[in-house]
Amino acid sequence: MTRHFLKDTDLAPAELTEVLDLAAELKAAPYSARPLAGPQTVAVIFDKTSTRTRVSFATGIAALGGSPLIINPGESQLGHKESVADTARVLERMVAAIVWRTFAQSGLEEMAAHSSAPVINALSDDYHPCQLLADLLTIREHRHTGTGNGLSGLTLAYFGDGANNMAHSYALAGVNAGMHMRIAAPAGSHPDPGVLAEAQELATVTGGSVLVTEDPREAATGADVLVTDTWVSMGQDDEGRSGEESPFAAYRLDTALHALSNEALVMHCLPAYRGQEITAELIDGPHSVVFDEAENRLHAQKALLTWLLEH
Repeated sequence: MTRHFLKDTDLAPAELTEVLDLAAELKAAPYSARPLAGPQTVAVIFDKTSTRTRVSFATGIAALGGSPLIINPGESQLGHKESVADTARVLERMVAAIVWRTFAQSGLEEMAAHSSAPVINALSDDYHPCQLLADLLTIREHRHTGTGNGLSGLTLAYFGDGANNMAHSYALAGVNAGMHMRIAAPAGSHPDPGVLAEAQELATVTGGSVLVTEDPREAATGADVLVTDTWVSMGQDDEGRSGEESPFAAYRLDTALHALSNEALVMHCLPAYRGQEITAELIDGPHSVVFDEAENRLHAQKALLTWLLEH
């Protein structure tokens, strides 16, 4: 059966560790795996703009011996003249894998249901699982626990919009790794109840936990990692979400919150708006690993592609 990666929990806890271990190996030896030699082609479809996702997948596919076929909005019949299912049936006969950055999670699920080639979620409105692989790899590199998967038992606190794709993926991926997740967000911007229920059920297996709080200080206290994201997600209207009147202004990452933490790593998936969700002093300071995090998109996605093609 073809393995797809549509959300963070599509990898079991032990499988997540395998992918992270492989990512570390490929970072140390970038051309040691060539599962796409031929070269085989990977379709990389963008319904949304991208910098890190576009560059990391194109570069990573080439490093694995393959050829990336970048398909931008309006350059295919997908979603216009042709159904997702029919597109999947065509692509599976021509490419080794399908990477899709899109809006609805349901589209990815439909693509995967009709494709014998692995389908990878490069971002949807609900989840951003490739980003989380890179984030977990980065945390292991800088705050490895020295036991097990190197992540279990660590505490990560996320601040801002708790109802967006990043918050959902942090809840699921962090608990999947056995971490303690704290999501600090204002009322009305909490994670989807279904996502929280899934994370809480998974926590009984991994020993992790998930907490949602409206108090940013509670989330920051003693945390090993502090994370935030833009207040206005891709495709959203501003609608009063930015500026000092924003409901997220109290959740801005700054040195005062960082002082409550356990000398925490500071992370942001980028692009960042300094002075909005995070201060320049913090994102450009000595605790920031933001650009290691960005680089690790390349290594984590190479590992993911390799793993999926082998299973």
